[in-house]
Amino acid sequence: MADKQHYDVIIIGTGAGGGTLAHRLAPTGKRVLVLERGGYLPRERDNWDSTAVFVKGKYRAPEYWYDKDGNAFPPEVNYYVGGNTKFYGAALFRLRPEDFGELRHHDGVSPAWPIRYEDLEPYYTRAEHLYLVHGRHGEDPTEGPASAQYAHPPVEHEPRIQQLSDDLEKQGLHPFHLPIGVNLTQDADGRATHDSGCIRCDRVDGFPCLLGAKSDAQVICVDPALRHDNVQLITHADVRRLETDPTGRTVTGVVADLADGTTETFTGDIVVVACGAVNSALLLLRSANDKHPRGLANSSDVVGRHYMRHNNLALMAVSKEPNPTAFQKTLALHDWYLGADDWDYPLGGIQMLGKSDAAQIHGEAPRWAGAISPDMPFEVLAHHAVDFWLCGEDLPAPDNRVTLDADGNVHLALDEKNNTAGLKRLRHKLQSMLGKLGMHEHHLLSHSIYLHKGMPIGATAHQAGTVRFGTDPASSALDVNCKAHDLDNLYVVDTSFFPSIGAVNPSLTAIANALRVGDHLADRMR
Repeated sequence: MADKQHYDVIIIGTGAGGGTLAHRLAPTGKRVLVLERGGYLPRERDNWDSTAVFVKGKYRAPEYWYDKDGNAFPPEVNYYVGGNTKFYGAALFRLRPEDFGELRHHDGVSPAWPIRYEDLEPYYTRAEHLYLVHGRHGEDPTEGPASAQYAHPPVEHEPRIQQLSDDLEKQGLHPFHLPIGVNLTQDADGRATHDSGCIRCDRVDGFPCLLGAKSDAQVICVDPALRHDNVQLITHADVRRLETDPTGRTVTGVVADLADGTTETFTGDIVVVACGAVNSALLLLRSANDKHPRGLANSSDVVGRHYMRHNNLALMAVSKEPNPTAFQKTLALHDWYLGADDWDYPLGGIQMLGKSDAAQIHGEAPRWAGAISPDMPFEVLAHHAVDFWLCGEDLPAPDNRVTLDADGNVHLALDEKNNTAGLKRLRHKLQSMLGKLGMHEHHLLSHSIYLHKGMPIGATAHQAGTVRFGTDPASSALDVNCKAHDLDNLYVVDTSFFPSIGAVNPSLTAIANALRVGDHLADRMR
């Protein structure tokens, strides 16, 4: 139970946005209250068990949302301290400079941001250093300029992935070391290695880290912030609505259901929402009142709209030679990120996934029937698996939106075929190279276990865009500092603020922006 006191800042959510903001504000000495819907994720053997994590979905929230046709589906959401970073793959990319401008795609236009790459670049550098990102600036020909090199060297490829990198270079391509946030050791030559006691270091994508070696928001930001006496965390605090003063210009109360069954109203000078793009929008919509009949920060009617989640494919190729790689997530390829010789529009990026194991492959068996040799046991197939993640940009359509019905149920309307032509071409390019990469040419298999049994709408890990920022209050909910146009003390710092999503993992941009907004709030509170 919280002390009956007023706070300088209340932060709702502990993920990449909220957790990072708490860390940034902790040294200011201001009273900071952090509210988290879930608790601490238990450290247990099932953290690294594929059947428990992927097949049974042990750590997923036990809830259902509804699609535009009224069909229920389980979303890919987790409510724990650290938010969805407890389960992310820790691939921490910067958006490309072109992503901040208007970018034409086959199916439409990706809108420009109200800030430039140069505005966020210093915060990208700070975010990379804070989250222990291992990589090497200068390898990826599509990346923007960096004011400082990564603080940690890239994780070296293991032999089979090094061979893949060499084979890609022979095709005239530019593979590079994937920037990844992990706490690893270095060898005598200063190279990052993965022998720091993490005996199952293939457990990155989708798994919580049993050893705390993955740079998630709890480990990197929340726990260190709580060492400051002025920062307080309340777990199992489900924030239901925000209350305003009679003018509607100021949030005066944060109403939360607590673990003991009581309801508490917290007050603060500044309120920051960071619940994830879907739940942040839902909180604002639930908080409708006489002054804000469509929900808080929603005079423009954009809250809940422009939902984006990337067009993704998880694919498994079958190597002709065994692939005994333990830590596979070390390589990425962006040669076709912005276009190709035979295509004038962006395709997207390719990166490695964590290594498939027999349990994951067994979970795919019904879908893969007849696609692989029937006399190849799952254990053998897993030993030959090479796993790829293809990521294309989803475009912000106003009818792709999150809404609440009269009973409080969550509805997510989504056009799953939005801007998928580039991703299909990206898959074709990978497929056409398999023979030259030491793979079986016809064994590129859709690995939907990462997308929860092939339900694309349920793959909400990269959710963004529902409370977009901009300079025009008629077409955006937030200003350039991520403060609501309609209110004086309400901010949103998760991926909700994105006007577009690019084709790289959004976490580093959310982290960098939280540091940027944190600087603004620190100045404001002086």
